[in-house]
Amino acid sequence: MVKSCNEWDTLKEVFVGNIENPNNPIKGNDLHCINYADKDNIDYVKEGYYPEQVIEETKEDLEELVSTLKSFGVTVKRPTTQDNFKTLSNGEWISDGYYNYCPRDSVVVIGDTIIESPMALRSRYFETFSFRDEFIDYMKKGTRWVSAPKPRLTDDCYQRENLDELTLTEIEPVFDAANILRCNNDILYLLSNTGNELGARWLQNFLGSEYKVHVLRNMYSYVHLDSTIALLREGLCLLNPDRVNEDNMPEVLKSWDKIWCPDMVDIGYYGNYNHASTWIGINLLSLNSNLVICDENQKELHKELYKHNIEVIPMKLRHSRTLGGSFHCVTLDTWREE
Repeated sequence: MVKSCNEWDTLKEVFVGNIENPNNPIKGNDLHCINYADKDNIDYVKEGYYPEQVIEETKEDLEELVSTLKSFGVTVKRPTTQDNFKTLSNGEWISDGYYNYCPRDSVVVIGDTIIESPMALRSRYFETFSFRDEFIDYMKKGTRWVSAPKPRLTDDCYQRENLDELTLTEIEPVFDAANILRCNNDILYLLSNTGNELGARWLQNFLGSEYKVHVLRNMYSYVHLDSTIALLREGLCLLNPDRVNEDNMPEVLKSWDKIWCPDMVDIGYYGNYNHASTWIGINLLSLNSNLVICDENQKELHKELYKHNIEVIPMKLRHSRTLGGSFHCVTLDTWREE
């Protein structure tokens, strides 16, 4: 029922996120250290509902993505809608919710196992509940399903005393699923403000000797890996030249052919809601090892992909910078056929 070993095998089943009830959570130490680590003050950051224009246009773009995937024979599922405005707590803190736009952030499928990640933001603590009914169905049919240990996410999980170091501390295992890229038995894991060393250790211990977790250090401190590296097929990767170099190149990729991503076209963002850099254009979704869905604005990137015999389906996610996720982020593949 569930099997996905890498980022490029033929896509057969996928979750696509929804944009119902998206919320800018209340400000706390966690939000300051994760989403706004480079800001001295976040008093200007908005709380509450996203603008209606962002929601409606994103709904249109996601529906177009769903239709395109179905046209290629892909089974599409959607997370259930959550009330992201109600109060959340684990007994240590109080927050409200975030959104269900980026399934990739909170869940990873490695082989035949669903893994719910701990999540670095308090507002995303219960986000995986939006998959709960589907995951129970998978489990009944024999799928392995596990949730990493829920962290306490107390204030000592975060630090701002030395911004030359990561703001996520080593108090307990914490990582977002989007810190991970899968390369069959090699797992790339980004050490960043959303993934610590203890999280990598937990993942390696859980996966066992069948897998090797490669911890990527000194690469990109802020959040997730999929705007820095895209694994296009066995032996070919797309790299962000601002973040990846010969000194921090993952060992497993050193022998691969490399596409160094050209400069991105800045698609802009809505008001003060920017949550992603222009490099979100790297965030593409592979339908198979020769076909990807990529932002329609990134024509120079399309040309580079075509040079390596990878065809491009150009599509739009108008608010990918505003919401902090493009085609890889807003999907979660549960079945890729080798």
